[in-house]
Amino acid sequence: MTETDYLIEVHEGLAAVESADWDVLLDAQAHPTPFMRHAYLRALEASDSVGGDTGWQPVTLTVRRRAGGDLVAAASAYLKMHSYGEYVFDWAWADAYRRYGVPYYPKLLVAVPFTPVPGSRLLARDARARALLLGALGALARETGCSSVHLLFGDQADYAAARESGWMMRQGVQFHWHNRHDTAPEDAAPIVLPYADFADFLASLQRDKRKKIAQERRRVGEAGVTFETLEGARLDQAAWDFFHACYRNTYAEHHSTPYLTRDFFARMQATMAGNWVMFVASRGGRRVACSLIAVDRAAGAAFGRYWGALEHIPNVHFEACYYQPLQWCIANRFRRFEGGAQGEHKMARGLMPARTQSAHWIAEPEFARAIGSHLKQESGSIDEYLSELDDRSPFKAPKDEEPSQ
Repeated sequence: MTETDYLIEVHEGLAAVESADWDVLLDAQAHPTPFMRHAYLRALEASDSVGGDTGWQPVTLTVRRRAGGDLVAAASAYLKMHSYGEYVFDWAWADAYRRYGVPYYPKLLVAVPFTPVPGSRLLARDARARALLLGALGALARETGCSSVHLLFGDQADYAAARESGWMMRQGVQFHWHNRHDTAPEDAAPIVLPYADFADFLASLQRDKRKKIAQERRRVGEAGVTFETLEGARLDQAAWDFFHACYRNTYAEHHSTPYLTRDFFARMQATMAGNWVMFVASRGGRRVACSLIAVDRAAGAAFGRYWGALEHIPNVHFEACYYQPLQWCIANRFRRFEGGAQGEHKMARGLMPARTQSAHWIAEPEFARAIGSHLKQESGSIDEYLSELDDRSPFKAPKDEEPSQ
């Protein structure tokens, strides 16, 4: 087939695409996540979490066969007037443009808003369709006067297509936990098993890390704080109302405004309730804090997403955002917990560094050369950083013996 056998269209958001068509295409990708489902992305638009004056103008690209109209590729993109809510930071690039009197915004972003979770971004039936989609993004950027196109937290198929088209790659680091207990019996290959329980996980950590976690958990209990896990039918409107009050309060304490509206979470309750688990902290019979994780039950993966509190209680943040979710993952035999963007402190809780990537197309050749040179240097620094982090693993080395008491 040639390019003339396909119809490439640009739509003002996801409403122009049938949810079944989008989700079938998503499920055919190597790394689908709940955050790329039609219901999730459409909820962002319909709840006014994106669009309007948010600086996120939704643009949906589709590629269809002219014969039959089958959807063979699609991407959810955004015309951006700022760089907030992306978790791949390009403020220095924007500042360089400003100093030379060249506009950096608008730019075109292919990502899930406010969600640094790696997964498929260019939804395509095959490499040919993916290449057409990537070309359409570049054409759209030129037509709309964008300085650049940025594809964030994609998968390997996305990046292979981007490299083939001459895009520049950027490296990043996140921290992920894996449900694996490596044992190494003498004269035998290591055996990899999931942790039996949270105590088994703790036993895999170095003594000082284990002691600190136990101390933090004990102090939460001594403060009179208890936790309940809400999912399924227990994740009702009252729970979502409480969560959003905590979420909004925490942003306010940081003199900021939350990205997501209450209506967005109402839509999650209505359309994707099975993809959320909430950990609620109470003291003296009153709910005081909570964290919210998203879950992909088919993949056995969980994603730390949001946290909030109505009052500050020492160590409750760690319990809500790490220990309760990890305990839940172990109990439910989940394979992975992604802790989100940044945060070396997560290593002390058993989350290990994981390399992430993004792809970038810069319209102006001189800026492209300068940014490309910077990215080569940055990549070398990331390699060194990852090596340094690996040397600081919180886990016991194989066959480590506990010190005698």
